[in-house]
Amino acid sequence: MAAKYFTYIVRCRDGVLYTGYTNDINERINKHNRGEGAKFTRGRTPVELIYWEEYPTREEAMQREWAIKQLDRKQKLTLVNGGLKT
Repeated sequence: MAAKYFTYIVRCRDGVLYTGYTNDINERINKHNRGEGAKFTRGRTPVELIYWEEYPTREEAMQREWAIKQLDRKQKLTLVNGGLKT
């Protein structure tokens, strides 16, 4: 079975968007909500998964994470709502 990696966006309790990547999206969201995820999200729980993309390799997921992090908030929300193809 081929490995799967995900690039994702969560909305934090305070409305801030956080982008990351993982090989286990369910566990990663659970970690964020337990305060064991990224330092950035620890004080902003709970987080809500609002967007994800699947990739066959870690490298592709990391590249996509970087690309999404270059977007401004409006562009990220457009992506989440299906209107931006980057």
